[in-house]
Amino acid sequence: MADPPNVPSPFSVPSETKAVVPDSPPSLVDLRRYDQSWYDPGRSKVVVLLWWLVQAVAFPLTLHAHHAPRRCLLRLFGARIGRGVVIRPTARFHYPWKVAIDDYSWIGGEVVLYSLDTIHIGAHCVVSQRSYLCTGSHDAEDPAFGLKTAPIVIENGAWVATDCFVGPGVRIGANAVVGARSSVFSDMPAQTLCWGTPCRSHRRRTFSTGEAGG
Repeated sequence: MADPPNVPSPFSVPSETKAVVPDSPPSLVDLRRYDQSWYDPGRSKVVVLLWWLVQAVAFPLTLHAHHAPRRCLLRLFGARIGRGVVIRPTARFHYPWKVAIDDYSWIGGEVVLYSLDTIHIGAHCVVSQRSYLCTGSHDAEDPAFGLKTAPIVIENGAWVATDCFVGPGVRIGANAVVGARSSVFSDMPAQTLCWGTPCRSHRRRTFSTGEAGG
């Protein structure tokens, strides 16, 4: 009787695989050289891991409309949270000790504050659901893909609408509006309506009861 053909099992995993993209030039990026040993998260690894555990377990268990427990947890881990701040239970704070949110601002569901650097949100601001505030990036011209960080500032009365991306080093001026699904890579002027990818200022924001700030 003939031996069965040597057919590899569909569940077997090769000990080493080498994917090759046909006709692709060699990589000018060498990720083996990546080094972020210089970066200081601001707290010990133990505190970082404890915060991630608290955020993963405690935040989702808090009641949707009761924001005080979430404010307390964030303050406990070093965030500066003002009075009456609304924070939904699905919002995510990478390093809360690098975040400041002033009085009566709102942070919507599934908002991510990727706070490798500082994020300061002023008073009476709104950051709507699924928006991503990103203070970290990489040097696209560095073969080692070096990490870069820069702070984000959102001034008083500004509104970042749903599903926006705000990049490192961006300042959004007081009372400005960033339209839904915009990508913000540069500063936006105060009291203007802005939208697009890349985001640009289009016209002045006016208020039905008179312009804010006179």
